[in-house]
Amino acid sequence: MFIIDNDLFIRLGCFLAVFAVMSIWEMAAPRRHLKSPKRLRWFHNLSLTALNSIAVKLVFPAAAVGTAFVGELNAWGLFNTLRVPNLLAGMLSLVLLDLTIYTQHFLFHKVPPFWRVHRMHHTDLDIDVTTGARFHTIEIVVSMVIKISMVIILGSPAWSVLFFEILLNATSMFNHSNIRIHIAVDGFLRKMVVTPDMHRVHHSVIIEETNSNFGFNFPWWDRLFKTYRDQPSQGHDAMVIGLANFRDPKYLTLPWMLAVPFLRNVR
Repeated sequence: MFIIDNDLFIRLGCFLAVFAVMSIWEMAAPRRHLKSPKRLRWFHNLSLTALNSIAVKLVFPAAAVGTAFVGELNAWGLFNTLRVPNLLAGMLSLVLLDLTIYTQHFLFHKVPPFWRVHRMHHTDLDIDVTTGARFHTIEIVVSMVIKISMVIILGSPAWSVLFFEILLNATSMFNHSNIRIHIAVDGFLRKMVVTPDMHRVHHSVIIEETNSNFGFNFPWWDRLFKTYRDQPSQGHDAMVIGLANFRDPKYLTLPWMLAVPFLRNVR
């Protein structure tokens, strides 16, 4: 019950802690010179984050962690049916939920209606810690439906779902951060986690690079499914971030960000 009663505070505390660390790191050792006004981007990106948090709480009062707790009480899902030990079920849940997010991300690039929603994430003209939480409200709601469905199907323990939610938020802020990591350290970290240099390729304006490196937590899926790209063709300093047909700075503001899925013939 402790997890359920304190779910929101635990996740919020972890979010603020990771956000603070990455923000300070970005100031101390930036990877790229940001081309857009930081105050403008941060205000609107974080406003969207707050809006999404409210929307999820209204639409899913129990969210994924609450669903997992109810599933444990009622023995829902594969792991409960097979009586898989709690620790093993939790570890398998972390891996399979991450594979689910990778698959979702891939499909949001390949299926046109989903791409119309997801492309807002790519209209940011720079990439930093706030980009890691810059997702359209529709995508956040759809993603939560997918996560809840997988939690029910798997019968994931509540503790593992909470850990996964924290990990997903933390790694999203980490791998979107504008931080400099030594190339040797980056190469080592890529064996275990998606690094900023690895994920930055995914935000390239070059479409072949945009359609690569879909992982958020673990870097294995991109290599396994051959969607991995090591470096951007123009290098990290010279590469252009964003989408070719969304170069107007107005798309950095909240009203236009929310409007992106409904726009046609954008130039």
